[in-house]
Amino acid sequence: MSSVTSPFSHIDEQRQPTMVDVGAKAVTRRTATAQARVRFPAEVAAALREQGFNTSKGPVFQTAIIAGVMAAKRTHELIPFCHPLGIENCKIAIELVGEEAIIDCTVSVHHKTGVEMEALTGASVAALTIYDMCKALSHDIVIAETRLVHKRGGKSDIG
Repeated sequence: MSSVTSPFSHIDEQRQPTMVDVGAKAVTRRTATAQARVRFPAEVAAALREQGFNTSKGPVFQTAIIAGVMAAKRTHELIPFCHPLGIENCKIAIELVGEEAIIDCTVSVHHKTGVEMEALTGASVAALTIYDMCKALSHDIVIAETRLVHKRGGKSDIG
């Protein structure tokens, strides 16, 4: 086999999947914010407003916030090469703007590796929870976009 190093961080010299060794990295404060969007049909958005953001399953946004925080804390159990992190803070804000729920998940930690995946996982699971809580109203709900909007700490900053 060739001793060529892989350009991919999670592939070793033998071209096998591997976790990145963060042992030599410095502990710094790292934060990340991810955003997800859930688009509703007009009648569903109106019903949510009229019902105080509740459905027959309960309070939609509050349930999504709890699910998103739980998911962010367990990201390492879901994404194979994520390091287990002692998350110091996870905040999820959800706002209904027009016919779209905008979910922002911000995660922070002092660690040797970042929290981008934790923020993305938290926002994603919050979006999935909103879908689940509202699917009795319509199956035309769309989880439209999940993206990293901010990252600080480590090698590079975004946003």
